[in-house]
Amino acid sequence: MLVFSAICPHPPILIPTIGKDNLDKIKNTAEAMKKLETDLYASKPDIIIVISPHGEIIPDAFCLNLNTKYNANFEQFGDFTTKMEFRSSSLLAMKIKERIEGTLPIVLTSIEQLDHGIGVPLFYLTKHLKGIEILPICYSFLDYQSHFEFGQLLKKEIAKSEKRIAVIASGDMSHALTEDAPARYSPKGAEFDKKFIQLLQRKDVRGIIKMDPKLIDKAAECGLRSFIILLGILDEYKYEPEVYSYEGPFGVGYLVANFKFL
Repeated sequence: MLVFSAICPHPPILIPTIGKDNLDKIKNTAEAMKKLETDLYASKPDIIIVISPHGEIIPDAFCLNLNTKYNANFEQFGDFTTKMEFRSSSLLAMKIKERIEGTLPIVLTSIEQLDHGIGVPLFYLTKHLKGIEILPICYSFLDYQSHFEFGQLLKKEIAKSEKRIAVIASGDMSHALTEDAPARYSPKGAEFDKKFIQLLQRKDVRGIIKMDPKLIDKAAECGLRSFIILLGILDEYKYEPEVYSYEGPFGVGYLVANFKFL
């Protein structure tokens, strides 16, 4: 059963040993993540599904990472001390694959090392959930409607499970908010972020799926597909989106949102 769902950003500077003084510039995001951790812990999850834009992306298929265990660290960002280990949820992964194959393209991979799109959110969210099982998922480059349908299929398997399942859609918003942004500045960056948040708060899922492709491209986002999968999982649930924080001082939009069930 689904017990929790949220959108999380994944900038490595959220990790204190990496962000250091810069962490003060995104303190709203850090505080929102701490608040989200309290909410997640209260939901008593058995399994956390994390949808990441930075794992093994297969352009024409969705990907489930099924390994016996997972490790996360941030050595590529200069942090050689922070290390995490998680157990896999192999049974759920196999059931999801059985449900989806034949309807949408899906593959299983086996990668022990988790990407930062998973590692950063779990650094905050699993502080009091030692031994939690996780299931890493990567989106594809198929169209947005396929991502929504993928989420709907995930929803059916989650609903059947006796396990308490949380879903985290990891992703950053526009990477073009300022002159020194990673994707260089575009006024479409702030426009995309504002429009997405407005549509999210109105629960206008169709509006999100049908957003202008040119606007999406100019915004240089990395999270939209993750978010649409989550919205597919939430389809037919009664929920209220609550934005905990949004900011982008380094040129990248960081959104933290919880979907509270009614």
